[in-house]
This record gives sequence, C-alpha cells and structure tokens, in this order.
Amino acid sequence: MMQKQSYSHARILALVETAVLTAIIFIMAFTSIGYIRVGALSISLITIPVAIGAIAVSPAAGAFLGLVFGCTSFAQCFTGDPFGAALLAINPFLTFLLCVPTRTLAAFLCGLLYKGIHRKWKVPSYYIAGFSMAFLNTLFFMSMLVLCFWNADAVQTWSKSLGAFNPLVFILASVTVNAVIEWISTTVIGGSVGLALKKVRN
Repeated sequence: MMQKQSYSHARILALVETAVLTAIIFIMAFTSIGYIRVGALSISLITIPVAIGAIAVSPAAGAFLGLVFGCTSFAQCFTGDPFGAALLAINPFLTFLLCVPTRTLAAFLCGLLYKGIHRKWKVPSYYIAGFSMAFLNTLFFMSMLVLCFWNADAVQTWSKSLGAFNPLVFILASVTVNAVIEWISTTVIGGSVGLALKKVRN
C-alpha cells in the first residue's frame, strides 16, 4: 500500500513539475525573457526549462516540453520573427518541421543521455545532459534549415554574408556567440537546477 502511495505521489509530482515548466516556457516564449534577438537568429533561453524537465522529470517529460518549445517557436514565425516569417512564406510545412520535431527530439535525447550516464557520472551527468540539450537543438535546427531551405533567398543571403558557400561551412560559421551563450546557460543553469530538484526529490 505504501509503495503504491509513493508511486502515486511521484507521478503527481512529475505532472506538477512538468506543468510548471510548461507555464515557464509559455511565459518566456511570449515575452522578451525567452529570446534575445541578434542578427538573423535569436539567442534562445527556452532550452533551459526544457533541459530541466528532461533531466529532473523524465525523457518523456522532456520530449513534451521540447514539443511545447517547438510549437511556441513555430508560433513566433507568425508573430514577429522576420527570419521565421520569411521561411513560413516559402513553405509552412517545412517551417513546422524545422521548429517542432527538432526541439522535441533534442529534448528526448537529452533525457535519455542523462539516464544513460547518471549511474557512472553522478554530478557531471546533469551538466553533460544540459549541454546536450542546447547543442542538439542547434545541431538539429541548423541541419534541418540546410536540408529544407538551403536554396531559399533568405538562407543564401545569410550564407553569403558569412562567406559560407557550402552547407557545412554555413553551419559552422553560424555557430557564433549566439549558440555559445545558449550552450553555456543551458549547461550551467539547466544542469544546476536539475541537480537541485533531484536532491529535493531524494
């Protein structure tokens, strides 16, 4: 009976944590907190609550939060992201694929990575997983961008401004201060909060 109550309590706690993180994502997405506009792309801080959910709750919760992140990112294409609006005008379906599945998969893999390495690398696993969320988000987004929109005028103009005339060089050249800030912030904050939540649970 006690074991059943403990399991039920854990499920309720996981749902509450996921709901709170979902609310945080919505607040960040539709205020100036979540995106710092710099050039063609934005510095996205929404990877932080997504990583926290993937680490502290479960890979499934991470995937759900990544889905929410992706959907809010797609919504930005309609509400004020000039680059996203340009891609949306070219092909709405491919823009959806660029925004949503990439973030969902990155978050799910972040959670799986944490689970896979936690027993061997206790504390480092939180920060490795936090980094993986931001890194995979960048990798999947840029790869899908090249795959779906490489010949689009918006992407070609951007690539020429970087002096990048092939997809691989373009991806590497695009990983500038924006991506590095995302990686560092998600590693440090996502990993630290995930670790703190796990300690509270235990």
